[in-house]
Amino acid sequence: MSTMVSRPEGHGPVPAYDWIRHHADNRAAKEAVRDLGSDRSFTYGDLDRRIDALAAYMASLGIGRGDRVAVLAHNGVEFFDVQFACGRLGAISVLLNWRLTVPELEYILNDSAPKLMVYDVEFAASAEKLQELCSIGPLLEIDGGKATSTYEQAIAGFDGQNGGRADLTHDDVVTIMYTSGTTGLPKGAMITHGMNFWNCVNLGIPGGLGFDTVHFNVLPLFHTGGLNCYCNPVLHAGGTIVLLKAFDPGEALGVIGDPEQGITHFFGVPAPYQFMMQHPDFATTDLSRLRIAGVGGAPCALAIMEAWTERGVSLVQGFGMTETSPACIFLDPGDALRKVGSTGKPLLHTEARIVNEDGDDCGPDEVGELWVAGPNITPGYWNRPDATADAFEGRWLKTGDAARIDDEGFMYIVDRWKDMYISGGENVYPAEVENVLYQLPQVAEAAIIGIPSDRWGEVGLAVLALAPGESIERTEVQEHCASRLAKFKVPSDIAIVDALPRNATGKVLKRELRDRFVGADAPKVT
Repeated sequence: MSTMVSRPEGHGPVPAYDWIRHHADNRAAKEAVRDLGSDRSFTYGDLDRRIDALAAYMASLGIGRGDRVAVLAHNGVEFFDVQFACGRLGAISVLLNWRLTVPELEYILNDSAPKLMVYDVEFAASAEKLQELCSIGPLLEIDGGKATSTYEQAIAGFDGQNGGRADLTHDDVVTIMYTSGTTGLPKGAMITHGMNFWNCVNLGIPGGLGFDTVHFNVLPLFHTGGLNCYCNPVLHAGGTIVLLKAFDPGEALGVIGDPEQGITHFFGVPAPYQFMMQHPDFATTDLSRLRIAGVGGAPCALAIMEAWTERGVSLVQGFGMTETSPACIFLDPGDALRKVGSTGKPLLHTEARIVNEDGDDCGPDEVGELWVAGPNITPGYWNRPDATADAFEGRWLKTGDAARIDDEGFMYIVDRWKDMYISGGENVYPAEVENVLYQLPQVAEAAIIGIPSDRWGEVGLAVLALAPGESIERTEVQEHCASRLAKFKVPSDIAIVDALPRNATGKVLKRELRDRFVGADAPKVT
């Protein structure tokens, strides 16, 4: 299939430029990546040489324009090696979720058909099985930066060489990111060079990214939140990325509070912020160097935002998704306290509207579906023209998120449409109820799902994980909610679990909760 996107007549292609080469030419000794997982640091000059060597190795395998290279690994410098080496050759990186099973990864790899797979030593058994199942060519093994690993040997063997430079434009695809598949089989969102560039512009300006930025990333780099909020924009700006191999709340607080690390920027979905604020070190960690602490990916409970605000850090909300590169909407730091709960306004090079069921724009505080448009939007899904057609209305991408806008133009993400349930004819958005549940001191984690009801159609089930040593009764939860919410929003029952199921970025997997508590054989409540 073509990896090019058609452009309106009269508009020529925009060339794709090489950010790493630019910084290597101008500030080769500047630190680019600090990889805490392997205790290594790389300047822009180092990174440029690694990228050239890997591109030369890939070219020796016959990998070129449009070919795919898969990565199955924990966070490390290798993600940037592969991404930018593919960029120089015109190849496409396919970033794999290491939490998926072999059958799930088999589907993705058969769909994307990579010619090479790079994998962490922890996933050796899965990689070798997938090589057999999916007819993948060579494998390169990462082993914590050890010179004896096949990955580092490939780079060392081609050091000083390069694989050439493809004549690329903003319309060429550089990455495929597969969605989580919550509503069916995973779809590969195509990410172009242009999408990456416009995301750097959209986030870089309000985020204040520059040469002095030191961004700490704990989200998995196979996910757009890890790779593009704010890692790629920081590399575009010539700053420094500090990588944690996998998130641990105590370790993350230690890095943020360490003056030698000098962290200025951080981004996470709500879960890392929640787990850090519940850690005993949270109260004493020095957070004073943080200029921007961004949160997105899911509605953030007010209790989380308030806890960080009390420590002097206003969490800056935003909205984005894999298909939007991801930044779309951003709350200016100056409005963070005045508009708590808002995701802000559309970014500089993005348009957004909230649409009702008739396709008309919603008025203030009317809930509708968020639609977005702009040069940062995906051209579609790999090998899925049907899914691409379903996702768009003209130039507008239908996000599937329920949202509203206030009288000043600030947008609020209410919830995912698929998570909303209807009780007695009234729409219930779980995020609103979850905000109230988090006010209970016994509650460590909370999620609301709709369960069948003979009388009301659906009612809410509060699935709770409690703080250590705590207990709670259904009546206490209901009385607390009834004093703060309309009656139809009050959960009809509670379920206590050890922990909520989450994906690799920390988002709650409500699909798993529905499978567990609503499955086909589950009785209805009255």
